[in-house]
Formats: sequence, structure tokens, C-alpha cells
Amino acid sequence: MVKKNLLYAQSGGVTPVINATACGLIETARKNKDKLGKVYAGKDGIIGILNEELIDTGKESKADIAALRHTPGGAFGSCRFKLKGIDENRAQYERLIEVFKAHDIGYFFYNGGGDSADTAYKVSQIGKTLGFPVQCIGVPKTIDNDLPITDNSPGFGSVAKYVAVSILEASLDVESMASSSTKVFVLEVMGRHAGWIAAAGGLAQRKKGDPPHLILFPEIPLDEKAMLAKVDQAVKKYGYCSIVVSEGVRDKKGKFLADSGRRDAFGHAQLGGVAPVVAGMITDALGYKNHWAVSDYLQRSARHIASKNDVEQAYAMGKAAVDLALQGKSGVMPVVVRTSDQPYRWKVGEADIARVANREKMMPRKYISADGFGITAAARRYLEPLIIGEDYPPYDRHGLPKYVHLKNLLVPRKLPRFEL
Repeated sequence: MVKKNLLYAQSGGVTPVINATACGLIETARKNKDKLGKVYAGKDGIIGILNEELIDTGKESKADIAALRHTPGGAFGSCRFKLKGIDENRAQYERLIEVFKAHDIGYFFYNGGGDSADTAYKVSQIGKTLGFPVQCIGVPKTIDNDLPITDNSPGFGSVAKYVAVSILEASLDVESMASSSTKVFVLEVMGRHAGWIAAAGGLAQRKKGDPPHLILFPEIPLDEKAMLAKVDQAVKKYGYCSIVVSEGVRDKKGKFLADSGRRDAFGHAQLGGVAPVVAGMITDALGYKNHWAVSDYLQRSARHIASKNDVEQAYAMGKAAVDLALQGKSGVMPVVVRTSDQPYRWKVGEADIARVANREKMMPRKYISADGFGITAAARRYLEPLIIGEDYPPYDRHGLPKYVHLKNLLVPRKLPRFEL
């Protein structure tokens, strides 16, 4: 049997555990070297494949590949680059197939969100059309937790843990100074359309009066008057107010509060900066001294406080992707299937990537409190298991985590250069 090579690529914003998925995939492929060829990785995602910049992961030691499990970032580089439709730019798809042919690629694994699932699906289709079928497997990843079908998205649990811990700790700080200083703290988290990350902040609230006192969701148009009344009430009752706000919060007209007017490579509105907008509303209307923070990259790179369940699921998705390929599957994606809340249990399932591509899973209304500013018991039952467990990285003698930097050696080019 002729052994075909594997090609793995990371896409979009990275997560605290995307490298754990890469680890699971590469280690599983190495265990099946009697059936599989070399494992390559696209340098900087799909862009590297188009540029024929393929990393030979076989040049990396067993120990360094194992260290990916506890290393944040994207070890092979990622990108925000959306392939256009086949009818719009057929040349890009033909180039991918040329690269696959030149390097004897039989399996393509694209580790990303909904847009990446769409790319993997399109590549699987064009491969058949051009007479070079490639088994294309989508591999789930997104901190936003907005992928459909899968119970949760690898990466989300660790970000959720970071946000819950951060608002808990910051609130203790604010509470201790509130009598003579800051009375309101606003933490901005990611989430363009779906409020899963913001909702995770609600896990810090164990009893009435605990922070956060308000959560602002993208799914709920902001009622500024009601928000200000809740802030004022919290300050008067508890001495301070802590708020978690999603970057995608909109006003009653549907406009993002923090829309910069620019778009990213996927056509999404570039957001960021909603925390100072909300803080400004509070200052103008109530006059309370406040501070705000934007968790930004910190939330998606905080591997030091990753959820153990999240790490295990991320690794399992990489392993399952190779298992699906060995079963002859294509156009599919491994997913997390929850089988029990208490005790929490899950298993690996399978989904058609065409059903995942370009779709977003929003927060169900039943997960948001009646007033629109908190989470319900149902949300807590869903969210809490995802942040449980610690999986600390090893630390060096200087007190810092021991993260790995791979050599990322490229294989020799075989094709002319390509203009993106």
C-alpha cells in the first residue's frame, strides 16, 4: 500500500489549546506510521500551503511534539485568510491541488472554526473535480464556542475559566478599594455575535451579590437606561459593581457599540473598545469612578490556567481526526458529544462539515436571565463542567512556564511561486 502524506494547518485566532490538538494529531499519526506517510504543517495556515511553505513535523523530537500539549499560541502559525468561492477564484483551489500532488498529500486537516470548515469542504469538492481526491477533515477550534453540532468548541473552556477567574479576582480588588476609590469595573471579553465567553464570567457568581453584577450579551440589545439603573443599584447595595461585556454588544438599532468601521479578511466587523464606551456611559450618567480592561489576547493565550477538560477534549479532537481519516472518511469533523451533566461525561462524535461551515451557535435565550443581565441555572449546568480541572504547564527554575518553540523546517519547494 502506498502511504500518503498528511497536511495539517491552523486557522484563525488561536486558542490556549489549539497546539494540544496538533499534538494529538501528530502523535496519533506517528503511531500509525505503517499506514500513513509524513506529517506536514502549513506555515501560517492556508497561506503557507498556497505558498508551498510546508513544515516537516518529522524533524521535531518526540519531546517537543509532546510539549505542544501545554504550549499556547499556534506552533505552526495561523492566518486570517478566507478562500473565495471556487467560481470567484478557481486558481487558488487549483494551486492547493497542485501542492497536494507535488507533495503526495492524501489527507488534509484544517483546524479552525466555521470559516475553516467551509474551506475544508470546498477543498474536498474541488479535489474530486480536478481528479485528485483528498480526504479533508475539519478539526474544531474556537474560543467563541459558536460552532454548531459540537456540544462545545475546544479552546472555549480554557478561555471561560480565565474570564471567570479574572472577574472574580479583579472584583476582590475593586471591592477592597470601593469606599474611597473605584466603584465600577468593566471587563471586555471576546465574542462578536455569541455571548458564550461573557456568560462564563457569570460562573464567578456563587451567591446573590457576588460579581459580576451585570453581563452584557451580544444577543440582548443594550437598554442603556436599564443598565445604568442596575449599576447604580449594585453600587448602593454592595458598594461596587463589576461588569463583563462582550465586544459584540449592540444598541437597540442593531449597531455594534464598538464598531470601528473596518472589516477583517473574513468580512467580519473589527471590534474592540466597547469597555470604554460602557464606562463612559456610567461616568456621564452616574459619575462613579471606574476602571475598565480589555482581556483581548490574554484570554486566548492563558495556557497557565487552562481547563483540564478543555485540554483533554482538544487533544482528543486531533486524535479523532486521524482516526476518521484512517476509516476512509472525508468531509467530516470530529465533535464533542455530551452524554451527562452530573457527573460530566462526554464522547467523540462525528459531523458533516457542510453542516458546520459558516454557521454560528448563539446563546439560547433560556441561558440568559429574564432581565438580560445574567445567566440562568441552565447556563451554569452547561458551562461549569467546561472549566473544571487544572492542567498546569511545567515551570522552569526561573519561575516561568516551559513552552516549546519548534524548529519548523520547511520541505524543499517543487513548484513555481504563486501570487496570492
